[in-house]
Amino acid sequence: MIISQTSGVPIYQQIADSFRADILEGKLKEGEYLPSIRGLARDLKISVITTMKAYEMLDQEGLVTAVQGKGYVVNSQDGNMLKEQHMRKVEEGLMQAIQSARIAGLSENELIETLKLLLTLKEN
Repeated sequence: MIISQTSGVPIYQQIADSFRADILEGKLKEGEYLPSIRGLARDLKISVITTMKAYEMLDQEGLVTAVQGKGYVVNSQDGNMLKEQHMRKVEEGLMQAIQSARIAGLSENELIETLKLLLTLKEN
């Protein structure tokens, strides 16, 4: 896991985003434990509180569950939940693209054509 001190994104958010991606992509499977809070904090040279905040975010989203004395375990992910999580990521990315397009002065048609072009490039 790579954490950037200069990205402008809070460290706890970077940690949560990294684990969220690993869970949604199936890299972390149901029943697997996340690294211990203290161990991850030590490895990343950050505060235990920061790590705990990231884990609590994932818990609130239903991606992991705290197990007394053992840490945080990955929950099973149903198809609808996975689709919803991915849809949220798509929406966030598109909103950022729309904001950038507005700043650049692109018209709606130019933005749509750019998206269509990118979709064709990814298919090949």
